[in-house]
Amino acid sequence: MSVPPARPRVLILAFQGWSDAGDATTEVLQHLGGLIDSEVLHVISAEGYVDFQVHRPKLVFDDAGKRQLEWPDTRLYGPVQRPGENPAPGDDATRETVRRIDGTPVTDLFLLAGVEPARDWQNFADKIVELVDVWAIDFVVILGSMFSDAPHTRPIVTTMTSENEARRAETGAVRSTYEGPAGISSVIDLALGDAGIETLSLWAQVPHYVHSTPSPKATLALLDKLEELLDIVIPRGELLVQANEWEANINRIAESDDEMTRYIRKLEENRDEELAAETTGDAIALEFEKFLKGGSRFARDVDAVATAPVQDRTAPDESGTEAGGAPPEDDKNDDSEERPGAQP
Repeated sequence: MSVPPARPRVLILAFQGWSDAGDATTEVLQHLGGLIDSEVLHVISAEGYVDFQVHRPKLVFDDAGKRQLEWPDTRLYGPVQRPGENPAPGDDATRETVRRIDGTPVTDLFLLAGVEPARDWQNFADKIVELVDVWAIDFVVILGSMFSDAPHTRPIVTTMTSENEARRAETGAVRSTYEGPAGISSVIDLALGDAGIETLSLWAQVPHYVHSTPSPKATLALLDKLEELLDIVIPRGELLVQANEWEANINRIAESDDEMTRYIRKLEENRDEELAAETTGDAIALEFEKFLKGGSRFARDVDAVATAPVQDRTAPDESGTEAGGAPPEDDKNDDSEERPGAQP
């Protein structure tokens, strides 16, 4: 009797900060963490890496009612079931979880969540490479989201890039031609590549004029691509409802603002022209350059969107990705720290 080939062990990672526009990537990890059986496998302490004036520790109460500090550490989450062990008995056929096309639960998916470190990036990247080696991970997907001149009324544009030629041929990803300031995602990407680990970067474009509110539509777009990329089925939960409400809230604000309406209409025209041809890595690189140069053409901040009701969002899951949850409002997108760019 032939033994079926081992499935590749996949790590999906994302960081709060510049590369998490609209909280899209950390919401992806939080959503996946709530669906799979995972536990904390390793913690990279924030000490020495994170600027605590930007990402402050939180005071929380533990189960015994004692106050303690929760630090913005980076955590690796992985399957509860160790390789070689038999699954625990029980019928989970009806439980909402990430599954393969044949209906079997995914048990080889790892998640890494944290905040973008402020210093010592090369050493931080080396620690990620070590974790990938220790846990025999075969393939790493690096998530990112960026603010761009994208209309909220059109499908969210996603782009995949990879340095691996075979992976590009298999997935339709392109090789990035971006040159310029880099973020921690690029540092990790290159470090993993140097170690012989296959990687793919998946980025989503988020409308810059709604930067003060999470973007469930972008989160959905990333999940759609992950589902296609990994050949799995990911339940969406309430995300579709949240995305519809998000778009309706922005539409409602735009209806009472002629300037905003004209601006969005112009973005729609531009996007429709762009979508007539395939979006390339060069186009994404151009969006990065415009953002880094402060080239947004619409200065109005629609903070009112942030106060509009978005249907109850899933709270951080202790068994999932609490390190990837949203930071306190006074720490989120803090412009007091210089924000490096990131390779698309």
